[in-house]
Amino acid sequence: MSIHDVCCGRYMGKEQAVTIINISAIAVALAMDAFAVAIAAGITLRQISFRQNFRLAWHFGLFQALMPIIGWSAGLSFRDLIVRYDHWVAFALLLFVAQGMLRQAFKSDEERSQVKDPTKGLTMVMLSVATSLDALAVGLSLSLINISIWIPAVIIGVVACVFTTIGMHLGKRFANAARLRRWADAMGGGVLLIIGINILREHGVFDGLWA
Repeated sequence: MSIHDVCCGRYMGKEQAVTIINISAIAVALAMDAFAVAIAAGITLRQISFRQNFRLAWHFGLFQALMPIIGWSAGLSFRDLIVRYDHWVAFALLLFVAQGMLRQAFKSDEERSQVKDPTKGLTMVMLSVATSLDALAVGLSLSLINISIWIPAVIIGVVACVFTTIGMHLGKRFANAARLRRWADAMGGGVLLIIGINILREHGVFDGLWA
């Protein structure tokens, strides 16, 4: 059984739960960038008002929801041309996103920029785009394996919004932001890599290994 089968309504019951779990895992992985930036924002701001919290969480969640829709729409134009290799393309895109997160996790402290006043103006917009670019590739991946984007986009946006709020308030309480950010980036990259490998497994790529 593949994620595609479940999303097309061919399976019911427990199989649907597996699909929601997979989508939620992707959403959590994508939210790690927003979570990490929100931690740094909370440390910088120290005192967080409701307005600041709402602005950052809303914009991070909105951009995280829109980016996969944009990627998914772009993928529709050439999906049929690579249907035989779609799972490999999806894996490659997720691998690309994962390695970016893992590389970020191992950068030195000097290479990490501090978030300054992230809830206002152009800075907020730039951070919203920067933390949601990974979702663009994931949206394209979902298009390539023929999964509707609308429910995943909502889940991705809501999870990003929640993680941003949690991150901001954690940032107020913990001073060691660098360690938390490394953990968040590494966790996000690892989850995306696992999801990519699972896509290959669902398409039978590893079947011959146990023959």
